[in-house]
Amino acid sequence: MNIVVVGAGIVGVSTAIWLLREGHEVTLIDRLEPGEGTSYGNAGVLASGSVVPVTTPGLIKKVPKMLLDPNQPLFLKWGYLPKLLPWLRRYLSHANVADTTRIAAGLTHVVGDSLAEHQALARETGAEGYVTPSDYNFAYTGRAQYDADAFGWGLRRDNGFDWNVLEAGAVKEYDPNLTDGIGLLARMPDHGHIKDPGAYVKALAAHAKSQGAQILQAEVSDVARDNGEVTGVRAGGETVPCDNVVLCTGVWSKGLSKALGVDVPLESERGYHIELYEPSIVPRAPTMVASGKFVVTPMEGRLRLAGLVELGGLDAPPSRQPFRLLENGARKLLPGITWKEKREWMGHRPAPADSLPLIGPVPAVKGAYLGFGHHHIGLTAGPKTGRLLAQMISGKRPNVDTSAFAPSRFAKGGQSAAAA
Repeated sequence: MNIVVVGAGIVGVSTAIWLLREGHEVTLIDRLEPGEGTSYGNAGVLASGSVVPVTTPGLIKKVPKMLLDPNQPLFLKWGYLPKLLPWLRRYLSHANVADTTRIAAGLTHVVGDSLAEHQALARETGAEGYVTPSDYNFAYTGRAQYDADAFGWGLRRDNGFDWNVLEAGAVKEYDPNLTDGIGLLARMPDHGHIKDPGAYVKALAAHAKSQGAQILQAEVSDVARDNGEVTGVRAGGETVPCDNVVLCTGVWSKGLSKALGVDVPLESERGYHIELYEPSIVPRAPTMVASGKFVVTPMEGRLRLAGLVELGGLDAPPSRQPFRLLENGARKLLPGITWKEKREWMGHRPAPADSLPLIGPVPAVKGAYLGFGHHHIGLTAGPKTGRLLAQMISGKRPNVDTSAFAPSRFAKGGQSAAAA
């Protein structure tokens, strides 16, 4: 079949490669070059164990205090609050044990084998060297702070993840670069990270092109249809004919999805990073600082500190405090660190109100598929999402339960639309 994939981030490029391997003709369209958006700016961690959503039990009580403290990892553009409220109500309604448990089980299907999925995707593409097996560590001040996260660790255990707890001297023995203030590390083996996420996605896209994919830089404005079936994609003032279309444009997928009959309650979870070039200190492995909700990841020639959450839509400029918080976090975690150059970035993670991505066919339009909404785990889940979409489009049955990701839950008039 002739298939258009809209969006050249990790999800779109992964989908394109797996479709090519299934024998289809693929056109990849994005308003930017491959790997220039959120897929460039993430933490770079293949965070298989990151199955616990933000909406854990007790979140509602914590939010006001966090928003009023500039040193907490949650920020809000207050002028955006009236527009945000409908989404926020639905989002916070899932901050309970039953929903969090269900969401974690669903996410495990797309992130649980992330390292193996990235290795399979990148094999013989020229991008293999960017995929680096490693631990993924969660840093705590001590046992009390770790125990406060017991619910999340229980969800990881229930979904098949293992970890080791290092305390006191064992932390320094494992990584002497970390501050003495880290009294406990939860060390998750069998994870990985990408040494340069933007370059990685570009290398994968170049491979797709070498295998026959067309890559177009244009703004997609609509999906052409005839009698409820996809016939093409309108991009850059022209119509690109196709049999199928896959929307993988992250938070920018909302408008096109709505036009196809899937009205997703979707907001931008604005994320920040700073990069420290030629750092004097490098941690042994990617490390999540639990108190600050940011990750420090060793990359080629630099450290990237990424994370935090800001709610404020797509149009507002970056805030300064998140950048300051990340730099302070680097100095606290790695005492004495220096660097030659610092760079800053802010981008948009696609956040559906139920914390689950949309992966699968559009109910009312034959030939239309969705692949977006991964919150902060898009890089982790990208290859598996692409493989699942390629299987669905090719008429094959995926070997995992994808019902939790069905776009039908937000379809107009759908039975589950009101509950999701």
